[in-house]
Amino acid sequence: MNSRKCVKIPAELHKVNEIFTAHGHKAYLVGGAVRDMLRGKQAHDWDIATDATPQQVMQMFRRVIPTGIAHGTVTIHIYGHEIETTTFRTEAGYSDGRHPDAVQYAATIEEDLSRRDFTMNAIAADLADGTIVDPFHGQEDIRNGIIRTVGSPLERFDEDGLRPVRAIRFAGQLGFKIEENTFAALSHPAVLARTGSISPERFRDELCKMLQTDTPSASLRLMEQTGIMDLFIPGFKPCRGCQQADFRAFHEFDVADHLLAACDGAPKDKLEVRLAAFYHDIGKPEARTVEHLPQGDVIHFHGHEKISAQKAKDSMTALKFPNQTISAVCHLVKEHMFFYESSWGDAAVRRFIIRVGTECFDDLIDLRLADIYGMHGVAVAEGSPAWLNLVELHTRVEKVIAEKNALSLKDLAVNGRDLMNAGIPAGKMLGNILAELFETVTDSPAMNEQDKLLPLAKNIFVQKYGGKLPTA
Repeated sequence: MNSRKCVKIPAELHKVNEIFTAHGHKAYLVGGAVRDMLRGKQAHDWDIATDATPQQVMQMFRRVIPTGIAHGTVTIHIYGHEIETTTFRTEAGYSDGRHPDAVQYAATIEEDLSRRDFTMNAIAADLADGTIVDPFHGQEDIRNGIIRTVGSPLERFDEDGLRPVRAIRFAGQLGFKIEENTFAALSHPAVLARTGSISPERFRDELCKMLQTDTPSASLRLMEQTGIMDLFIPGFKPCRGCQQADFRAFHEFDVADHLLAACDGAPKDKLEVRLAAFYHDIGKPEARTVEHLPQGDVIHFHGHEKISAQKAKDSMTALKFPNQTISAVCHLVKEHMFFYESSWGDAAVRRFIIRVGTECFDDLIDLRLADIYGMHGVAVAEGSPAWLNLVELHTRVEKVIAEKNALSLKDLAVNGRDLMNAGIPAGKMLGNILAELFETVTDSPAMNEQDKLLPLAKNIFVQKYGGKLPTA
C-alpha cells in the first residue's frame, strides 16, 4: 500500500474550513483523527491546527471556549462537535514534565508537527482538500504497525512523562510494535523518573484505556517489562514468579500471568470487572503456603481474597479512582471465591444474594468466568461442569429475585418506627431485633408479614432483652 496523498474531509469540517479561509487562514486536521482515517477507521474526535491565533479563532466563531489559551488552544463548539483548535506552535523546555515552559507560534504546519509525540500522530490533512502532510513518514510507520517517536525518544519522553505510558497504551490498543530505540528509552532511568512524576490521575486514565482494549494483557505486560508498572502499581511485582501450579493442575501460570490472562477474559465493556480481574489475586503472594502431602505438594492461598481486596483498595486509592469505583471493585475481589453447590437450600441462595448484592451479581459471574479463563487462557466451555454450575446458580438467583423475597432490611414488612410504636425503644437493641427478624425472614419468607413479625419482635424484646412492653 503506497502512502496516501489525501483523505476525505467530513462535510462539517469543510464548512469549518470555509470560515477559516474567508478570514485568510489555513486549517488542518491533525492527530488521532488523521491516524484513524489512514487506518480505514472512523474518526470520532477532531483536532485542528491553524495559523490563526486563539484570539482570531474566537473572533471567527460564535461559540469558542478558551480551554488552553496559554498554550494556544481553544475549543470550537459547532455543528454538534467540540473541536480542539491549536495555533501552529513550537515549544521549548518542559521543567514540569508536562507543559512547555515557552510556546512560540510557528509559521508552518511542518514546524507544528515536529513537536508531536509519535510519527503516526505527526500527520496533517489540509481541510480544504484533504491533502496529506507527512514530514516524518508516519504513514509508513502506520502501514508497518510501528510506534516511533518524532526525533529523539529521550527528548520526546522528557517533554512529557505521560508519553511513555501513551506509547504502551497505543501498542495494545492498535496492535502495533514499539520501535527498538523508542522501546529501549522507555526503561531509561531518566525517562522512568520523568514518568514517575506524572499525576496519579493521568496514569489512571491511561490504565483504564488499556483495560478497555481487546487484549489488555499486551499493554500491561509492556508496563511490567519497562518498569512503569512498579512506579504506579508496586503490588504487582511480587506476583511475578509466585507459582500456583501443583499436581492438581488447576493453574499453569504464575500469579502475574494469571492476572493478565484474567483481564483478557473479562468483558471489554465492563471496566469494573476488568479492574477486579487485574486485582483479584494480587494478595496471593502474601497468602501463599505449601502443604507437603505423600502425593505431592499442595499450594494454598487461604484468605487471599481479603488481602487482595485491601491491596486493590490501597492501589486504587493511590491512583485517585472514584470512591464508588473502588467500592465496587473491592467488593467483587472480596467475593470472587464464592463456592456454589446444588445441595444449597433456598435459604442459602438467599443468603448468598444478600451477601453479594443483586446489583453486582452479573459482574461477579463475569469475574468468575474471567478467573477461570486466567487458569489456562481458555474460556469456559458451554456444557462443562463449571459452566453448568454457574448457569444453575444464575437460574436460582433469578428465581429468588423474581419471588420478591426480602433481600435487605428495607424489604421487611416492618421497620424501626413500627417497632417503636409497639413499645420497643430506639437504639442499638432495636437494630439487633430488626436483624433477627431479617434472619427469620431469610430462612422463612412466609414470615414476612407485619402481623407475624410484630409479635415475634415483642417476644424477642421481652425474652431476650428483658424488656417491658407498655400495658394497654
